[in-house]
Amino acid sequence: MELPAFLLMPTLALLGPSPKNEVTYLLVGLWTLHYAYRTLIFPFRLKTQNKKMPLLIVVCAVFFNGVNGFLNGYYLGYMDGPLIDIGSAHVVVGLLLFAVGMYINRSSDKRLISLRRDREDYQIPHGGLFKYISCPNHFGEIVEWCGFMLIAWNVPAITFAVWTFCNLSPRSLNHHKWYQEKFSDYPEKRKALFPFVF
Repeated sequence: MELPAFLLMPTLALLGPSPKNEVTYLLVGLWTLHYAYRTLIFPFRLKTQNKKMPLLIVVCAVFFNGVNGFLNGYYLGYMDGPLIDIGSAHVVVGLLLFAVGMYINRSSDKRLISLRRDREDYQIPHGGLFKYISCPNHFGEIVEWCGFMLIAWNVPAITFAVWTFCNLSPRSLNHHKWYQEKFSDYPEKRKALFPFVF
């Protein structure tokens, strides 16, 4: 489902006529790092079998990833926006946020996947940010794309960060509610998405 974003953004950004600099290559590199993992590695690490997904969700995801990849790639490759200095404060802070978000996202995914290694039934995840929230994987992805937005500081990147929040917030609330209904001993103080907030 995420293949269009993986292919479109780097292709448009690198082949377009707009001037490139270190920040352009940094953005393409971060994007590729995320989507190579999501498209080519993560699906094969999942331990789910016989789980079905509605076709509408697949179609919507492919459409969104195509539009998102196109917009972010087109902006970098074809819109002659100002070239950003690699040493700018927002680039440094954004890169730090991206790295922290990616670490949270991947380490949380790893914990969730390991829960199903030896068992078929669902379990309560523990450790890391699971101590505070039900969906640290979603939280990490939001942080990641907020970092990307700070680095790029353009409309497509801002739109993507907002979309990520709007998409993952209701999903996290839904997962949190499911955990509470499924497990009578689910930690009461654990929030859904943001530690100590909601």
